Order: sequence, then C-alpha cells, then structure tokens
Amino acid sequence: MKKFSLALFLTAGFMLVNTNALAQQAAMEKKPEMAPMVDRAKILVATGVFGNFSTYKIRPDYYKMSNAERKGAAAEVLAVIEKHKEKVIVDAYLTRGFEAQSDYFVRVHSYDMAATQAFLVDFRATRFGMYSDVTEQLVGMTKPLNYVTKEKSPELNAGLTSATYVGDAPRYAFIIPVKKNADWWNLTDAQRLKEIEVHTLPTLANLVNVKRKLYHSTGIDDTDFITYFETADLGAFNSLMLALAKVPENKYHVRWGNPTVMGTIQTFENVVKTLSMSN
Repeated sequence: MKKFSLALFLTAGFMLVNTNALAQQAAMEKKPEMAPMVDRAKILVATGVFGNFSTYKIRPDYYKMSNAERKGAAAEVLAVIEKHKEKVIVDAYLTRGFEAQSDYFVRVHSYDMAATQAFLVDFRATRFGMYSDVTEQLVGMTKPLNYVTKEKSPELNAGLTSATYVGDAPRYAFIIPVKKNADWWNLTDAQRLKEIEVHTLPTLANLVNVKRKLYHSTGIDDTDFITYFETADLGAFNSLMLALAKVPENKYHVRWGNPTVMGTIQTFENVVKTLSMSN
C-alpha cells in the first residue's frame, strides 16, 4: 500500500512538473498582441495631430540602377509603411510634370512627431528614399477653430461647418504654406476675428467642390500655417484662390505659397513604380 501511494505521489508530481513546464513553454512561445493600426478616419478629423509634408526630387543617378533594382524599390517602401502602420498614416502624391522642384510629395499624420520621424528615417534608408532629395519640408499640427467658432461667429461657423464636399472623388492635392508678419500677431483677438470673417465669407461657395484642411506651424516650423486642399475641379480651386487673393488680410502675408505644390492623389506604390520606370 505504501509502495502504491509513493508511486502515485511520484507520478502526480511528475505530471504537475511536466504541466508547469508546458505552460511556461506556451507562455514563452505566445506571440505578443499587435497594437491596433492608427484609425485613418479618426486621425484625419482629430485635433492635436501632427502633419508632416515633404517634397522630393529623384536624383538622375537613380536611373543608372538596373530595371530589376528599381522594380524592387516599391516593395521596400511598402514594407516600411507596413512596419509603421500602427503609429502613422502615409499618403503620397505625384508632382512630376506639374513643377520643376519636385517629383512627388509625402504627407504623414501621427499623434507623436517621433513616430513620424522614425518612419521618415526608415523610408530614406530604402533605395527609393536614398535617391530622393528633399526640396521642401513643412511641419504643422491640427487645432480647434480659433476664430470662426460657434461662440464668436455663430452664423459664419454654421455656414463653414455645414459646407459639404459634393464633387467627384478628388484627383488633385495642393499644399500652400502661409507666413504672417508681426503686424498680424499684434492685432487684438477681435481685430483678427474680423479679418478672418472677411476671409471666410467669400470662400464658402467653393467649399462644395474643394476640400480643405489647416495645419498650425508657428514655433515648430518657419511658416505659420500649412493649407492643404483636395479637389477634382481645378476651376473651382482657381475660383477659391481668387476669392482668397482679394481679401484685405493678404496685407499681413509674408509668404503665400512659394512654393505652391500640386500633385495627383495616388497610392505610394504607384508613385514609386511610376517614378522607377526607365527615364
């Protein structure tokens, strides 16, 4: 009886040790849970989001590489985007043929500029990135409305916030940086509100055909604002720019554009493949 009990005890002990070992091994082999990807729909309408715009010119020696090497460039770029998809949203635009200073531009959104930097460092380490020279770099962040708010300008705010884009899917995007002079910043809040109201009113009619987004840059870049637009109707965009050109607020501009960057909205993969074709 004692021998049977001892054997049973030893067997149970072995099973317990073996079970614990298997549990420990399973825990070690368990893959860590992946962090969720940044929600594109949310980050594009949220405030406190950082936007990074960079334009690039492909160096001529990129086309000295073999076709096989250039064909692999897109895969490298897509791998970097996949690596950073949990923290950044990346958009690409083809500018070649529209301006001389760049061939494409990239817009990166994140809640943390360090995440944007990490993506751009890895992107520049790809073959495509290595042969891309930065021609313009802009950084800004999204903020709530400062002037045309429900409290300060209720009627205009209602018109501004109710303006809904109803045109065809946008094909073109524009970047227009804006820098104000010291006179602007020395106006009172009430004076600036009046200027912005005059600025906003004539633009409302064009917002059904032009999407717009504003980034604030003062202190984190050499400009004050980055204005970003999307449209399928270049005539409507031209009308919007004419309306903005006529407002008195322009006397406070040190910079408006210079450059104005125009690109077609495309996937990053298509941008790389297009620019990797034999030149």
